[in-house]
Amino acid sequence: MPGIVTSTMKTEIKVRFAVWKCSNCGHEKRQEYPIGLQRVQAPELCDNSTSAGADRQRCPPRTYSLDLKKSEYFDNQLMKLQEAPENIPTGEMPRSVLVTVDRYLADTCTPGTRVKIMGIFNITRNQSSNNDVSSNKQFQNKIQRPFIRVLGIQSLINEGSGCFTGFAQPNITQEDQEKFEQMKRDPNNYENLCKSVAPSIFGHNDIKKAIACLLFGGCPKRLPDGMKLRGDINVLLLGDPSVAKSQFLKFVDRVAPVSVYTSGKGSSAAGLTASVLRDPSTGDFQLEGGAMVLADGGIVCIDEFDKMRAQDRVAIHEAMEQ
Repeated sequence: MPGIVTSTMKTEIKVRFAVWKCSNCGHEKRQEYPIGLQRVQAPELCDNSTSAGADRQRCPPRTYSLDLKKSEYFDNQLMKLQEAPENIPTGEMPRSVLVTVDRYLADTCTPGTRVKIMGIFNITRNQSSNNDVSSNKQFQNKIQRPFIRVLGIQSLINEGSGCFTGFAQPNITQEDQEKFEQMKRDPNNYENLCKSVAPSIFGHNDIKKAIACLLFGGCPKRLPDGMKLRGDINVLLLGDPSVAKSQFLKFVDRVAPVSVYTSGKGSSAAGLTASVLRDPSTGDFQLEGGAMVLADGGIVCIDEFDKMRAQDRVAIHEAMEQ
């Protein structure tokens, strides 16, 4: 399934093969645990004492402790995968699913990466928190939580050319390539492209030329001393009410392969860049990407830019400069 990684948690080390040692009689028990979200719990009774005869004294319950050196471990990381913003129907909330990656796949994705994953759909019991006294234990055990155990991640990150992150590229066929070759030979190519930007809006030729340049972008340059010059321009539309400013914005949002549309009035600096959230189940902090992160390699369209607070606007200027 394709999607975009919105948040990642830090990598944990989990037990794959546990060696339990009885503190009373020294008996060792090796136990295998499935890869997933299950918790590791020590066995209640010592196996050596249950199989012993009447003459031997039985070990008391809960004497097993984990032998850390003999046990085997693996890396495990939880991530949240959300459907790509351009695939969501207008006015609907994006759906997300919990995915777990292990071993060499851990720490390969950051928030904002577009990926295709292959995995196994699983369900696990939702663990109730210890302080939730009022919850009914019998009912709590019935709640199942879906997650996907990932077997492979395919992501296309080509940082050198500054291309789209992941799978946002349109599928270009042989016919399309032939059309591009014909367009290349046309002397009025630039004029034709500008006319096809929001063709239902009359006039505004200069603005349409600017938007065409914004959509195509230029070539980013990396200087010998390591300084990077961006190849893209930022466009600010100023004008009276009802002169189709928002219509141009909506057109760019619809046409660009990677784009996120947001309004300036309700946007905060955290919603545009990134926010740090506390995970309710574990209490760890995790980073969740905002609009600028999700539209990395694409276009962010911000309506009502003048209604934004000054401290929120500063967060955007830093990203615009890059």
